[in-house]
Amino acid sequence: MKIRSGFLRSTQAAVVAALLLTSVAASAQRDPAYAAARAAGQVGEKVDGYLGMVGNQGPDIRRLVDDINIKRKAIYFQKAQEQKVTPDEYAFSTGCINMSNVAAGEKYQAPDGSWQTRGAGPAMKHSNCP
Repeated sequence: MKIRSGFLRSTQAAVVAALLLTSVAASAQRDPAYAAARAAGQVGEKVDGYLGMVGNQGPDIRRLVDDINIKRKAIYFQKAQEQKVTPDEYAFSTGCINMSNVAAGEKYQAPDGSWQTRGAGPAMKHSNCP
């Protein structure tokens, strides 16, 4: 299972990414527009490691999501190279971690692609997430 072994390697690598993304997320959370969009359910975490727009949003939300995702992608490419995994494997592993960190009331993309609001229980995990 080539994908699975790569996934396991990238899961370990994702721990490092999560630490780096904490600084990206902390920076983004200081942005009142990001905090407002997240609180309003206009954006949410995706299992692929990127931030997504929930439904149709205006250009300001698009720019916000694009900016955060550009920063995330740069981290994924750098760390994937260091960990000798693909950027997609690294991003997915980090996405699994991000999904487990979604707070109650926040949006996330479920394995079937639908947008969900996390309740008191954990977010639905993709079958390949640990």
